Amino acid sequence: MKHEINLATLSPLFADEEKARKFLEEKRWPNGPICPHCGHDKVYAIKAKPESKRPVRAGVYTCAACRKQFTVRIGTVFEDSHIPLNKWLMALHLMTSSKKGISSLQLSRELGVTIKTAWFLSHRIREAMIESPGSCLLKGTVEVDECYVGGKTRQGKRGRGSERKTPVVALVERNGRVRSKRIERVDTKTLKTAIRENVDYESRIMTDEWSPYQGIGAEFVGGHEIVNHGHKEYVRGDAYTNTVESFFALLKRGHYGIFHSLSKQHLQRYANEFSFRWNYRKVTDGERMVAAIEGAEGKRLMYRESQGGISRN
Repeated sequence: MKHEINLATLSPLFADEEKARKFLEEKRWPNGPICPHCGHDKVYAIKAKPESKRPVRAGVYTCAACRKQFTVRIGTVFEDSHIPLNKWLMALHLMTSSKKGISSLQLSRELGVTIKTAWFLSHRIREAMIESPGSCLLKGTVEVDECYVGGKTRQGKRGRGSERKTPVVALVERNGRVRSKRIERVDTKTLKTAIRENVDYESRIMTDEWSPYQGIGAEFVGGHEIVNHGHKEYVRGDAYTNTVESFFALLKRGHYGIFHSLSKQHLQRYANEFSFRWNYRKVTDGERMVAAIEGAEGKRLMYRESQGGISRN
């Protein structure tokens, strides 16, 4: 029986930096260390000679091919971070197991770091949650809808067209994956492009009656089904958009209950976080955490790339 990863089994790692490092190495390199610089698998751990007075950090390796040194942090979102790996694991566990997310303020209290550090750390983890380029297209029945997230709606104006809120489009496979994207406008070109780029042409599209979706069915083998919410129609046979609306319900609960304010410049990263948890909703918290660790490979996020602007989200 496979050893389950949960809070009880992770607790010793949270208290021991060396155990945390070995855990990350095991998950990143299940068959042994591999050089992140050249991909060579013949590497050896650097150890201080008995007579040496200069200590060597644990977990430092040298590649036999390119001769470069590296640790488990190199080539991941953990690189160039002074935060101990055991605190990284705590943050990964909290962010992957919290259904509606966790705020930077709460994260700073749990980890014993500043809010600024917690904010940047959480955005690095969100970078690891981004779906890998080239992932397969959504298939089967795919529901598509948009919602508005962010600032307050102008007085007297609700729903589509609110200028102070930022639109997000989501595409959800029935019983499958979701992809969500911050968009500039909810017009025909933007919405149809999102569908074409993310959905297999043999699929069936489900939307509400919003006019920019009209005509998209001609491009897909399964056609296009519409439910007319304006006429109080929400289900017609198997035609409905309840699945994508469930995803938006989670995103909005995280917005109003946890993060409170989601700026336009960072909204895509929060959408990625909620998409990640949705896509791994059928696995255990431990498996979801390991998926985020695996997603950290080959990704970096420098502080200047996060566009600055420390917030308490």
